[in-house]
Amino acid sequence: MIPRRTVICLGLSQLVCWGISYYLIGEFGESIAADLGWARTFVYGGFSIALIVMGVSSPMAGRMIDRFGGRPVMALGSILSVLGCAGIALSYDRIAYYAAWICLGLAMRLTLYDAAFAALVRIGGPAARRPISHITLFGGLASTTFWPIGQALASHFTWRGALLAYAGFALLTLPLHLAIPDAQHPTPVGHEAVPKCSSPLARSREERVLAGSLYCLIVTLANFLNSGMSAHMIAMLTGLGLGASMAVWVAALRGIGQSLARFLEVLFGGRLHALDLNLIAAVVLPFSFAAGPFGGQFLPAAVAFAFFYGAGNGIVTITRGTLPLVLFEHSTYGALVGQLLMPSFLLSAVAPVTYAFVIEHAGVRGAFYLSVALAAIALGAGFGLKMRFGKRSRAS
Repeated sequence: MIPRRTVICLGLSQLVCWGISYYLIGEFGESIAADLGWARTFVYGGFSIALIVMGVSSPMAGRMIDRFGGRPVMALGSILSVLGCAGIALSYDRIAYYAAWICLGLAMRLTLYDAAFAALVRIGGPAARRPISHITLFGGLASTTFWPIGQALASHFTWRGALLAYAGFALLTLPLHLAIPDAQHPTPVGHEAVPKCSSPLARSREERVLAGSLYCLIVTLANFLNSGMSAHMIAMLTGLGLGASMAVWVAALRGIGQSLARFLEVLFGGRLHALDLNLIAAVVLPFSFAAGPFGGQFLPAAVAFAFFYGAGNGIVTITRGTLPLVLFEHSTYGALVGQLLMPSFLLSAVAPVTYAFVIEHAGVRGAFYLSVALAAIALGAGFGLKMRFGKRSRAS
């Protein structure tokens, strides 16, 4: 069993860690570029560098958690988050700026969902499915909480003062991570009771390759869209004609959608298999982006885009953690998922720059059309998983 205290601590840490790291550039990117006189692509390139670091360090981070547990690994991530946020705040030249993002990138891999999921699986094995859903309830509110907080801090203390405050928030996550227990879920032997989901759906080598490839494609596209939206959602809404303040508050509905969808999953998701839940989310994502281009003339369309994108992304985040539990053997969860996630971090690293390029040359509508196409491919991969393993999931 995973202690409730552990779930609460990890949930609170996810709220803070996502808000002060992954969503940082979406709030402060334009201010940094304007203040320092750097090109937008260079400023957002710092976030891309961080995502590359996440990808390169992903297998190592997974193995570290499998071996040592979440406590020391995520605690190290807290310290690196402090250094990263403070480093960006104190950057006056390009080398220092990118060095701080490198530090923050490693911090994100050691503190965000994938590290927390692996820590929970190490403690609870297949029983980690519900706790994984629970901690995402907190993390889903990160943008809703920290985009307005960041805006308020920056208005009073400039973006540099706001990021120094973010470093203080990062320090507060250290005791939360130190509260993670060292216990490790034992590997079942003999005729001991085994959770129902412990038998993997992908049993042969060929099935594992197919399942891993489709899972990797879904996660890679979802992460690409997530990093693109985290960096540019506010700017895209502003480009549709919304005022700066209105754009922030509409974008914050993304977090409401994420957490509401995750709350419904906690209440009713136990009745749905992870494959079905993933497919539902994959259907919602292209719909949300299709509504976006109409947001300039019709405010409810902008609201629908932000809210339903948040809802779809919120569920995809859960299935990113739970699909490997039903598809593969859980005893090496951290290392396996770390390897499968590596391409997603590397490709999503180019998303902020890609979206900046598309917005500059094809406008905001072009960015929405790109998003619809990518979400449609993810939907196809979700159907592929369901078609191949759906019957076996009903029999298990």
